[in-house]
Amino acid sequence: MDRAKIVHENFLRRVQAQDFPQGAAPKSGLDATTAIEIFRAGCLSRALDLTSRDMQKAGQGFYTIGSSGHEGMAAVARALRPDDIAFLHYRDAAFQIARADQVPGQTITWDMLLSFACSSEDPTSGGRHKVLGSKSLMIPPQTSTIASHLPKAVGAAFSLGLARRHAPEHRELPQDGIAMCSFGDASANHSTAQGAFNTAGWTSVQATPLPLLFVCEDNGIGISTKTPQGWIAASMKHRPGVAYFEADGLDIYDTYATAQAAADYVRTRRKPAFLHLRMVRLYGHAGADIATSYLPKSEVEADEANDPLLHGVRLLRDAGALAPEDALNIYTSTAARVKDVAATVVTRPHLQTAQDVMAAIVPPKRTCTPSNGPSTSTRTAVFGSDAKAQAAPQPMAKLINWALTDIMLDHPETVMMGEDVGRKGGVYGVTQRLQQRFGPDRVIDSLLDEQSILGLAIGMAHNGFIPIPEIQFLAYLHNAEDQLRGEAATLPFFSNGQFTNPMVLRIAGLGYQKGFGGHFHNDNSLAVLRDIPGVIIACPSNGADAVGMLREAVRLAREEQRVVVFVEPIALYPMRDLAQTGDGGWMSTYPLGRQSIGLTDIGVHGNGTDIAILSYGNGHYLSRQAQVDLEDLNINARVIDMRWIAPLPEAAIVQAVQGCDHVLIVDECRRTGGQGDALIALLARNNVNSVGILAAEDSFIATGPAYSATLPSREGIVAMARNMVTGEGA
Repeated sequence: MDRAKIVHENFLRRVQAQDFPQGAAPKSGLDATTAIEIFRAGCLSRALDLTSRDMQKAGQGFYTIGSSGHEGMAAVARALRPDDIAFLHYRDAAFQIARADQVPGQTITWDMLLSFACSSEDPTSGGRHKVLGSKSLMIPPQTSTIASHLPKAVGAAFSLGLARRHAPEHRELPQDGIAMCSFGDASANHSTAQGAFNTAGWTSVQATPLPLLFVCEDNGIGISTKTPQGWIAASMKHRPGVAYFEADGLDIYDTYATAQAAADYVRTRRKPAFLHLRMVRLYGHAGADIATSYLPKSEVEADEANDPLLHGVRLLRDAGALAPEDALNIYTSTAARVKDVAATVVTRPHLQTAQDVMAAIVPPKRTCTPSNGPSTSTRTAVFGSDAKAQAAPQPMAKLINWALTDIMLDHPETVMMGEDVGRKGGVYGVTQRLQQRFGPDRVIDSLLDEQSILGLAIGMAHNGFIPIPEIQFLAYLHNAEDQLRGEAATLPFFSNGQFTNPMVLRIAGLGYQKGFGGHFHNDNSLAVLRDIPGVIIACPSNGADAVGMLREAVRLAREEQRVVVFVEPIALYPMRDLAQTGDGGWMSTYPLGRQSIGLTDIGVHGNGTDIAILSYGNGHYLSRQAQVDLEDLNINARVIDMRWIAPLPEAAIVQAVQGCDHVLIVDECRRTGGQGDALIALLARNNVNSVGILAAEDSFIATGPAYSATLPSREGIVAMARNMVTGEGA
């Protein structure tokens, strides 16, 4: 049977008979007007659930996941301020409705139904997804989250304290605000949730301000898997640095009082708290899910008998706030009004074309105050002895360090974070002295958890900072890749460009490290990044390019609100020589000023027409070596450095290979999933003939003398180029 219909009919019958579930008496502290508004929000949430199911059956609505049983979240919303940023669980329609009641000019019923219908007029996602979220309500949209939003909630909370000391130009959140995130009991077991709890406690015990309220909506089950009784309380009550509060989520008076106490604790102490709310889940998990197919009917009926709206009517009656017949009228009139509005909403337009859907992948540009940079004396003082050294050629690692220094001088809203980036100065010394120059507020030594590092960055970007997080090695990104794919990259898409989280993620990566093996310290794969829509991927091959590209990456994040991944080839950090030992051919002097390298700017070295060698990173370095050897064989090569992996500088590449008899692609990433296929397709579409590819083998990298055996080599490039040009050799 339709459990939603059963719950609805039970409510009508039991209110008329004043047959209410037993519970505690109403707690003090909640005035009658607010209590009735909380009940109204719960009724609207319930009506929207019922109507969304009808819309789906009629083909006028789409994916449904209801909030029925979690109406108590309306009381949590009223215990917070409407400018407290809230990252919501997918069952929190009542929270969003109650928050809308606190902000003038809202049309929450209309707006949420537009989302259910996936109308292009949906003010949150523009028809791209059924989401909770609202810019005016400071609720960044979430889709079907598990716990992936918790790390960025930690970051947003951290940003509130930092913004008091270093206010960014585009600050979004109030100084005395708090951050809130909500999630289910099953989600609390996810690694992202556990990492967020741990990070919050780790931060708190060090007396660092972190005003964050975790709200666990415990209905005892995750889809069909039960949460052991008492598990949430047992695992969270004694977390170091995180205060624990608990309440009956079926009781709006208890929920409001406890949520208010928890929020006051967070707001005044600037420390994290965990609010545990016991709730029920009605109607099953989502859509056509039938709870009685995996739960005893008696358990399902027991939850239905504990309907929080029934508890609400009883509590309002006992508090003298609202008579049961008036509560029933609110319920029925709300349901009728929602149906009427839905009848109009389903006629509203939808997205039609790929261009319509994709219009929000790239966020809008924003106006930024131009930076005049520091005075000469300030810059000299910050750089110290490094200022004089900038006139001499230096390897890539040193130039990146200086570029980061200038960027942080130019833009006070830039903040670095990552494992070992501060006191140690990074594994390879790239961030040496930056913490001395700018302090631990702006060069943050994080705990060892990539999800938390990226979550910190995403959350801080919500408050106007430009984060420059570091992942110590490329392979470690896989521990946290969903923070890029599922959180950072999707935010402008699902908010129609209203919310953004720009950043420049620095990753030391790729292969050719002597003495290190794979897959962690030598990882030659960028495939996990290349298919994330909207993400920019940069990969410099030399120090001067790294400086120019890093400046552009920060500009893209700051002014165009983009997510940029800056992949730094580890093996080239210390590289000094090119053709032979002692020639210093791979070092550069520091490019002073603000000159940058744009997304369509590629590097072209030589004007040979026999063959064009197209590569990036370590492959470009090896190709430049091979270029010298080929000249000795009377083969004139042109070497092209792509610089940008995504989006590919397609027009520039096609133009650069014009006039060459052959094109050789050198790809240090693995043959499967590397850049080669896209480059071959690009050249084929533009009628470029005689194209070859030399890519890494589909293998992990070995430690020891065979560290480069599976990768392209100088000798291999020479041999293949010679064979393509002359037909001789390997």
